Amino acid sequence: MASSLLSIASHSLSSLSLQNNDKAKVGGNSLRFNKEGPNTFSNAKSSGRISMVAAVNVSRFEGIPMAPPDPILGVSEAFRADTSDAKLNLGVGAYRTEELQPYVLKVVNKAENLMLERGENKEYLAIEGLAAFNKATAELLLGADNPAIKEQRVATVQGLSGTGSLRLGAALIERYFPGAKVLISAPTWGNHKNIFNDAKVPWSEYRYYDPKTVGLDFEGMIEDIKAAPEGTFVLLHGCAHNPTGIDPTLEQWEKIADVIQEKNHIPFFDVAYQGFASGSLDEDAASVRLFVSRGLEVLVAQSYSKNLGLYAERIGAINVISSSPESAVRVKSQLKRIARPMYSNPPVHGARIVADIVGNPALFDEWKVEMEMMAGRIKNVRQQLYDSISSKDKSGKDWSFILKQIGMFSYTGLNKNQSDNMTNKWHVYMTKDGRISLAGLSLAKCEYLADAIIDSFHNVS
Repeated sequence: MASSLLSIASHSLSSLSLQNNDKAKVGGNSLRFNKEGPNTFSNAKSSGRISMVAAVNVSRFEGIPMAPPDPILGVSEAFRADTSDAKLNLGVGAYRTEELQPYVLKVVNKAENLMLERGENKEYLAIEGLAAFNKATAELLLGADNPAIKEQRVATVQGLSGTGSLRLGAALIERYFPGAKVLISAPTWGNHKNIFNDAKVPWSEYRYYDPKTVGLDFEGMIEDIKAAPEGTFVLLHGCAHNPTGIDPTLEQWEKIADVIQEKNHIPFFDVAYQGFASGSLDEDAASVRLFVSRGLEVLVAQSYSKNLGLYAERIGAINVISSSPESAVRVKSQLKRIARPMYSNPPVHGARIVADIVGNPALFDEWKVEMEMMAGRIKNVRQQLYDSISSKDKSGKDWSFILKQIGMFSYTGLNKNQSDNMTNKWHVYMTKDGRISLAGLSLAKCEYLADAIIDSFHNVS
């Protein structure tokens, strides 16, 4: 019978139509191409059946190209592969102790213990997130006594940290402000452009960084915001600008607000470092509160990755401050509508941590102390790095820009070739735009880093 089936198969092959799974059946028996070629066959007995196998290895995904490595996260991958004892990872913005170890805040551990004691369940949250978190995060951002909160003009929806919250805001722009453009600082955080590209929101850049001074190009910034079409969304870093660490002064923020108000633009703040930049929650929120106090309608994305060390919890929020409570209700309904097919509802663990800490006066005070400690360590490292470079470099170059910058990053002014030298020769891993994360540096490593920067700056063009 086997020879009879093989005969039938060979006579019928030309009329077989292969299905998507590369199978054809003859009298209840499966024929498959084998890997040796389309005209060669193998047979195998299995439960009295004979299979004929042919090679068809072309994937439906053949046309999908390899994506380039992420410019920030790829730094850590390269760092882990390096076997040098001298290596330093100054690429990813995550806080480290003086021993260069990850740090879980003590107040976070206490909040988690409280959750265990209460026996919290893991039920789904509402689409907009945990109500206690949304209340706490809006009050932390604007101040509990802010008129916008009292008048119920703030629409807050819990998002997937800063990235997810920005993405919700971008989707809102795309859907309800057709043709609107977003103005983004040059340079900016590496993911901003990806977020607006994926949301199909067009963007252009405004001048921000001045390579001649390694400082703020304030005049260029103002000119570009003035030149933008009326109603443009202007993406602003609330504090500790990433990647430069260069922030406008309060007087400059006033002038920026003047221009945005005159041009009827809409400010969109990215607040990723509240309390982590200066050590003060209020000081780091001053820019946002200034715009809101002027009666401007404002979008604000928040993240708790840095200031509470909740990197993996993906906890943040999108806030839309509107001119009326009625419009705030409508905006919130649409943010929920956007979130539902995107991720349905947000995770609960980080939201409970934030709500418990902000809502408990004792824990809140402990958090502020720990924030000041973290911000203080970075300030000390910044000062030590400046001192080390200044004492070693006899060229007369002014390195004081290091001290004028704020937050966890320093924009060194090194170009791509110089940054490559930092990695290839000195095993210092950083982004190719010259940004280094001071949060990943210890006081003990400042002299080594100073040597690497001086060598790269002076000896590599």
